[in-house]
Amino acid sequence: MNVLAFLIPVSLILGGVGLLFFVYTVKTNQYDDPEGDARRILSDEYDDHPKQ
Repeated sequence: MNVLAFLIPVSLILGGVGLLFFVYTVKTNQYDDPEGDARRILSDEYDDHPKQ
């Protein structure tokens, strides 16, 4: 039982830290790249066959 008294707060703290980092990355627009996606889908540069 003493182990649970230690592990539960540690897991909640680690989960909170992960949530804070996720919220930070969303607020700083690190997941937004609409121009890059639009250009990548039309480009032949990223083809299955490498250039020679």
